[in-house]
Amino acid sequence: MLTRRTPISVAQAQAKVAAVPLTAATEVIPTAQANHRVLATAVLAPYDYPHFRRAGMDGYAILANDDHNFPKEFTVRGEIQAGATWTAPLRPGDAVRIMTGAFVPDDAGKVIRIEKTRPVTGQENKVRILTSESKTNITEKGTDVKKGNVILDKDQEINPGGLAVLTAFGIDQVTVYQRPRIAIIATGTELLAAGAPITPGKIYNSNGLMLQRLIEENGGIVDFTTQLPDDKNRIKQVLNEQIASHDIVITDGGVSVGDFDYLGDTARNADRLLFNKIKQRPGSVTTAFIQDHTFVMALSGNPGACFTGFYLYVEPLIRRYQHQLSRVKKVRATLAAPYNKTNGFDRYLRCTYQENNGHYRVYPNGINRSGSLANLQTTTCLALIPHSTTPMEVGTETDAWLLPFK
Repeated sequence: MLTRRTPISVAQAQAKVAAVPLTAATEVIPTAQANHRVLATAVLAPYDYPHFRRAGMDGYAILANDDHNFPKEFTVRGEIQAGATWTAPLRPGDAVRIMTGAFVPDDAGKVIRIEKTRPVTGQENKVRILTSESKTNITEKGTDVKKGNVILDKDQEINPGGLAVLTAFGIDQVTVYQRPRIAIIATGTELLAAGAPITPGKIYNSNGLMLQRLIEENGGIVDFTTQLPDDKNRIKQVLNEQIASHDIVITDGGVSVGDFDYLGDTARNADRLLFNKIKQRPGSVTTAFIQDHTFVMALSGNPGACFTGFYLYVEPLIRRYQHQLSRVKKVRATLAAPYNKTNGFDRYLRCTYQENNGHYRVYPNGINRSGSLANLQTTTCLALIPHSTTPMEVGTETDAWLLPFK
């Protein structure tokens, strides 16, 4: 039986997804495993940085009172390598050989770089300093960061530079937001297992791997994937099992209005139906619902529609679990090449773009049918082709969404 659906706009659908309440749990993990994780609490400096006076270059440390009447000779009292310390007081006329980054004695007033000195022939414990320095060449304690200062803020995504900061302060674990656990269920008797020989009427599950990697690169954890034939009871069983153990369940296929599209019935009987038809091409059948506090997104099985639906609805949701904004960047752009198809719904066209001084030009990217996938590798943006009975003219300005990781 064909069930009538009431379509809503893309903006309405996105607003419904954005309004879904999330439980952002946290966890403590080793700093070494925190690359591109998002901090749930600010990290404070446990001590000044640097926590000792450091030499800015190789040279000789001298007293401030000796910094005059050059050139003159100094008695070299010793050497301070990086990692060593020095406790003996400096007397007038003393110098200490010092290396870049090494500890500077508390009473030293300046480090004279090695290039401005000369050895004294026949006297290994003497050095001639030719001239002074305009700077002290000493990095004072706490110059970069004071104890208690925020070194990485809450809701900041840690990158390799941030790992260096944390490591420099001896911080070996951090509190981060948990990444949402996501299950992927592909449905369709037409789907072949990986490695199976191609046969008439069958296709490989190309969407499964695509969705898994899209989820992972945007911060989700995929710990369950499967593909199921069009068996209503089996689909219901697996769906309920994964709803019970995941934050998000993404289904792929079985959401249209065919005799074997069971996800529509499941959505209509869910605790809360968000939408089951959207005024968009491709992917008008895209459906979302809440069951037992788990968000379920039923994407179209057509590759182009699946790809588009992920960026419009799933990517912002995954990012929100980590207190982050979507990486998809909305801009105004000009249609730079013809697209002659008309649509009863707005079309989100897979395109490439060029940018020049802040102006974007978008180009339809090959075949844009819902079931086409040859352009997924090279698509760098989505562009809006508003619903119309006449083709959109080249040069018309429209909205475009620049995709991350492209």
